[in-house]
Amino acid sequence: MASSFEYADCNPDILMQLESTLNEVVRVQGLSNREFLERYARPGCIGLSGGVSLVDRAICRAQRHLDKEEQWGAWSHAFFFQGQRADGHQWVIESDLVVHRKHVILGVQENRISKYFDEELYTTLAVMDFGLNESQISLLLREGLDLVANRARYSIRELLGTLIALRRPEMRGRNNVLARERSLYCSALVQHVFRKTGLDLAPGVDLKNTTPEHIARTALPHVTYCVERARAKSKFKDLRARLRKRLGGTKRDGQS
Repeated sequence: MASSFEYADCNPDILMQLESTLNEVVRVQGLSNREFLERYARPGCIGLSGGVSLVDRAICRAQRHLDKEEQWGAWSHAFFFQGQRADGHQWVIESDLVVHRKHVILGVQENRISKYFDEELYTTLAVMDFGLNESQISLLLREGLDLVANRARYSIRELLGTLIALRRPEMRGRNNVLARERSLYCSALVQHVFRKTGLDLAPGVDLKNTTPEHIARTALPHVTYCVERARAKSKFKDLRARLRKRLGGTKRDGQS
């Protein structure tokens, strides 16, 4: 459970901005992914990504159960920013499946933000700024690096458990039915390290049932910067909307 000290200890300048623009979404246009991340990413911020690949579509579709109108989720992956390191590059900590030729990394890992410069693969990006102070950021990074060093795994099995909980709301606050030790998928990792700082991004949801969409919808004060080119969505709903529009136009023509 989040305690009351966190926002009193946040960076005062950023806190003032957060209070005046509570949970504002700033939609950015005219920037490449690289320009967007280099401008808005800061240590301790959360990153969200979405795309139109089969995997992205499957994850976004599964999150429709969080929406009253069953709109697909916008986000398929979550991570957090470390900041710039000695090599001059910004880095992220994330839990993901990454394939480099014959080398496969499945679990919590560090990557340069250049991974997200590909605009065909990552069509939608967001940076969520909670105005964390230096001590909170340090704690966040320590927890993340400890999981990297201890090779915490990415569990597809736990994803299946989350899918079950998404379809059955009464299970979302309970332990993931397929939970494993030393395993965290992407958004569970972000929720885990933020809880260590006293911030609960999704109260009432079990750590290992936390999705990227839960994080995107958090009620904690923050500012979200977003760049969107294309997003995964239901082709069936698009078709239905087009048919309704066409039928509506035909009906009007018949009445004229």
